[in-house]
Amino acid sequence: MTEREPIRLDQFMKRAGMVQTGGEAKVVIQSGQVTLNGEVEVRRSKKLYKGDVVCYQGVSATVD
Repeated sequence: MTEREPIRLDQFMKRAGMVQTGGEAKVVIQSGQVTLNGEVEVRRSKKLYKGDVVCYQGVSATVD
């Protein structure tokens, strides 16, 4: 069994339903409104791996 490929932060937020569009993800990430594992993340292309936790507006989602 192989590990899944990493997913970009902006793509994950869209798939998780945290934002409606990739453009919205870009804006909220680059404006410092998103945390990754408890730290502010402003790179929308940041690669996420299994177990990473993304938070935005009080909603958390874990990469699985």
